[in-house]
Amino acid sequence: MSEPIHSSLPLRSLVFHFEDMKLHSHSAGSVLAEQITSGYMLLIFKSGSGRLFTDNHSSLFSSYSSFLLPPKTAYQFESLDDNTLEYHTISFHVFCLEKGKPAPYGKPLFPNNPMLRVYPLAQWIDLLGQLHAGNTNFDNIEAFRQQLHFQKLIGFLLEHNLQTDHKAGSTQTVEQTIQYMQNHFQDNITVKQLVQMADVPSWQFTSIFKELTGKKPLDYLTELRINRSKEWLIHTDSPLRDIAERVGFTDEYYFSRRFRLMTGFSPRQYAVSMRQNMLVKDWDGHEVSIPAQPNRILYCGDSVGDLKTLGIELVGSQMMHRDAPFNPEEAASLEPDLIICDQSNEKLYAEISQIAPTLTYNSRGTLEDRLLMLGEWLGKKKEAQQWLLHHNNNALLMWQQLQTLLRPKETASVFVYHRGKRLFVMGNIGLSSVLYHPDGFRPAGKVQDVLKSGRLYKEITEKTLNQYAGDRVFMMLPKSPDSRAAMEELIRSPIWRSLPAVKNGYSYVLDELDWNQEDASSRDKLLSLLPELLNQTS
Repeated sequence: MSEPIHSSLPLRSLVFHFEDMKLHSHSAGSVLAEQITSGYMLLIFKSGSGRLFTDNHSSLFSSYSSFLLPPKTAYQFESLDDNTLEYHTISFHVFCLEKGKPAPYGKPLFPNNPMLRVYPLAQWIDLLGQLHAGNTNFDNIEAFRQQLHFQKLIGFLLEHNLQTDHKAGSTQTVEQTIQYMQNHFQDNITVKQLVQMADVPSWQFTSIFKELTGKKPLDYLTELRINRSKEWLIHTDSPLRDIAERVGFTDEYYFSRRFRLMTGFSPRQYAVSMRQNMLVKDWDGHEVSIPAQPNRILYCGDSVGDLKTLGIELVGSQMMHRDAPFNPEEAASLEPDLIICDQSNEKLYAEISQIAPTLTYNSRGTLEDRLLMLGEWLGKKKEAQQWLLHHNNNALLMWQQLQTLLRPKETASVFVYHRGKRLFVMGNIGLSSVLYHPDGFRPAGKVQDVLKSGRLYKEITEKTLNQYAGDRVFMMLPKSPDSRAAMEELIRSPIWRSLPAVKNGYSYVLDELDWNQEDASSRDKLLSLLPELLNQTS
């Protein structure tokens, strides 16, 4: 558990002045170009989910996730679901009174704390509503009242995100009781005891607890106990009475009743079923019971190269790729006993998992993580380790053989047009993941910031292209006609022709389908394609 943050702000001398509040809306799948804050800005997501990138950090967001960005912060975000993305921006300034004179203040208000605590959520939503309601009225009195609303809002944030004494705030103490329950679930625990430990009113404790866990305290405790009992049921033949006592139930019949309510099985039925299966955790954290030896695996996603590399046989043709949405009737007709889905979409996951046990899989994770996870799931761990060792050795050998063609510390960058006429620079994915090697190319310019922040790609503009272009530039030839037209327009432009790499003859236009895929078999293919390309042009 993180330690409480103690205030180092000179709050007695700070003055907060509200400037503006706006509500923005963008369609599903939007990726906005990077922007820079002028003053302080509160960013509150109203609907949708995705990832927010700020300088060298990234954070997942969902409805009513709230962030405070200091002045001159570069930020960009992308939607990760099919919902419309709506968010508020609240702009304000902070002044520090020095000897009675105001001076602009620009330091982070909540350092190392990008996502703000906004419990209870109902109060936070009410404060936002009050501020937004008066945003279009320019009457002097109303403008003054709006400033008062803003002071309440900023006071709420300061109270919940800064600790000015050594006593942790209400949310932190409730978090401590959750940690206590996780460590002592087998003990006799009452809500009264937890309330006393948190030292907050009973009504407030229950409200905060539910905000943090999504459950009431006793329901959460029961779930902890049932989940722990599953391990005993699978791995031991202990009497049911003993297992119930070990996890905190005094009555084995009550334990059995609660177990059936939560799982749909009696404890013994669950044990028999699970011994024929195995419990694994997928990329999104779902715990799924899958066959120990699945025979009919269906892959739903945009790439199957990782599975084919490990010799995993699939039923049916590739489903749910870019040009074809998921078809539940077709999937069910294949009678799979396991589905692997390359999507992080809970709505879609709920639909697919009705057909067969389903595991989410991130084909854009690191190659090592992906293959080892597949190996763990499907009894191919040894094959995965051997393939990775062989591939890494081949990559090292390739770069050693190419040393005579490279200048010391030579840089490279990869660009692609996607989603119409939108330009992206690639991070550590696709061709870039092969180029950026200790014995290969270095990331160019601001591409280093993209990699540091863990971003797979970043949307940029043609005007900032030179900040990301390396000694060699690789432009992907996209499949989409709109994207291809935008790419062709760029490479005919003075912006492209003025790049040093283009002037020196070190620019490459390559088919995206051959050169910018991420699966294991494509990565292997690049180890043979890249030397041919560089030998032709160096």
